[in-house]
Amino acid sequence: MARLAHGGDLDAALRLFPGAPQPFLDLSTGVNPHSYPFALSSDAFTRLPQAEAAARLAEIAAVTYGAPHAGTVTIAPSSQIVMMLVAGLVPGARAAVLGPTYGEHARVARLAGHDVAEVSAIEEIGDAALAIVVNPNSPDGRIVSRDALLDLAARLQDRRGLLVVDEAFMEAGPEAASLSDQVERANIVVLRSFGKFYGLPGLRLSFALAESNIAKRLNAALGPWPVSGAALAIGAKALADTAWRRRTRKALDEAAQRLDDLLQAARLTIVGGTALFRLVRDDEAETLFAQLGRKGIFVRHFPERKSWLRFGLPGGEDEWQRLSASLAALRDQ
Repeated sequence: MARLAHGGDLDAALRLFPGAPQPFLDLSTGVNPHSYPFALSSDAFTRLPQAEAAARLAEIAAVTYGAPHAGTVTIAPSSQIVMMLVAGLVPGARAAVLGPTYGEHARVARLAGHDVAEVSAIEEIGDAALAIVVNPNSPDGRIVSRDALLDLAARLQDRRGLLVVDEAFMEAGPEAASLSDQVERANIVVLRSFGKFYGLPGLRLSFALAESNIAKRLNAALGPWPVSGAALAIGAKALADTAWRRRTRKALDEAAQRLDDLLQAARLTIVGGTALFRLVRDDEAETLFAQLGRKGIFVRHFPERKSWLRFGLPGGEDEWQRLSASLAALRDQ
């Protein structure tokens, strides 16, 4: 179980629960189970990605995410890759990650030469030159207020430090808390992830929003073809589809409430989350993780916090019924 460093690792699920019924119901990620619909021409795969398509996507992303303009947008294949480049903007020094949170940012900051500490409050960031905040946070959905983040950025500015805010789940959170419109301040970088809200994590498409000169440096480092032609085409269509975005947010809110009802009926204590996932706490979490796994339901567990489990959203009605039946039987085993 300690090998499960992130959600979505179905190969690990098969090793842990070889006799489980197939296919697994994978609730271990915070990904929308109803992905954005798309159709592509063969050009997306037979031609190199075109610069004009990338420029169009940057313009659409700036509008959708509320960035100042397209020149503040960097298109990237993943938050991990662009985070490595962003961490390199600050000379190797002390970095602070507001935790507990997504583990990749600390790992990548260490690879970039930083001495990394996880802190539990903004006030503990101290003299760090690089501060990393996931907002809304994974796995507990914690929200750091916009004012608190801007105050932190001002303090970092005094020592030429950099604030990185990962807003991967902001579409499923309070979007008014976003700092996307503040990135022309020279020491704020905002990361946005396409795959979670749009249900297409395998597309590998992310964005960094930053002051124009920083964006130019990031774009130069990533080179002329940072993402595929398919990612450019699907990303542009989906980000411009405001009606789908509005309907999907409503549907996710309703699904999250339905999940709450199931978890509470199973006497699980909900301690946080977003519209894409719920975090629960239970003294028997490790046992419950194994019981669900043997039923072919894969949820996210946390070896470092043994009382936590995170549940993503089921998709179709058959998945909801499967989860409902398994949760109802948990305490009887």
